[in-house]
Amino acid sequence: MGKSQTAAPEHTAVRVALWRALHVRIDAEPHVFVDEIGEKIIGEENWRARADMAPEFSKSMRASVTGRARFIEDIVEEKVNEGVTQYVILGAGIDTFAQRRGDLASRLQVFEVDQPGPQMWKRQRLAELEFDLPASLHFVAVDFEAGESWKDELLKAGFDKSKPTIFASTGVSMYLSRDANAETFGQIARLAPGSIFVTTFMLALELLNAQERSIMDFVMNKARESGTPFLSLFAPEEIVSLAKSSGFRTAEYVSASEIFDRYFAGRSDGLRAGDAEAFLVAST
Repeated sequence: MGKSQTAAPEHTAVRVALWRALHVRIDAEPHVFVDEIGEKIIGEENWRARADMAPEFSKSMRASVTGRARFIEDIVEEKVNEGVTQYVILGAGIDTFAQRRGDLASRLQVFEVDQPGPQMWKRQRLAELEFDLPASLHFVAVDFEAGESWKDELLKAGFDKSKPTIFASTGVSMYLSRDANAETFGQIARLAPGSIFVTTFMLALELLNAQERSIMDFVMNKARESGTPFLSLFAPEEIVSLAKSSGFRTAEYVSASEIFDRYFAGRSDGLRAGDAEAFLVAST
């Protein structure tokens, strides 16, 4: 695929954006995370009639995508207030940070890394919707199928490897082999001291209860059928060890239960994510 070509965004990216919007539409306040811009970018009519948007069916997914987005954005805000000036979003999809959080984005160089086709589609949609694209927002197209390096393309886009940086990646690690995950970890770990890497990962099946394991089996079968199989599941101690052996100074596991305690514990509507997805937070 050439970098000038456009392509529809991946189905997973669309679902994440729509689940964020659905949270605002149907869940009680206070909302964990407010993002209705993704819905506008997608521009899909009658999206709430989709089977994957059914309120009860999507409940745990809404909690997962809003909880993880809030967790990352809280870290970004904390680091910006500490003086960090670069933010890299790996596998950006239909991320809307730069459009929603001008208060933070104006203090950062923001780099969105994604495949060329979907990224061009997103840029066209932002232009059609007349969103301002500030000079501090950098779209970094990486053709992974052609063997391009995300780090090389990042440097070409003006990334300064000598400056502490926030790296975020959600919903990506499970599609990469263990070696590919280790390579990514190592590339980030060798960057400037004071950088932080926040990534989601899926727990190994044997660590889940029977219901969660059944759901994961279903999800993994669907992913395999669509040609995007899950390649890496981790026990917490495995991914923490991988991060440290890759060169990170510190590495911490953050469970789904911790995300619940932080953002959902006071709610009366039962909104809660499953336990299968967790976080690794590592620093250089």
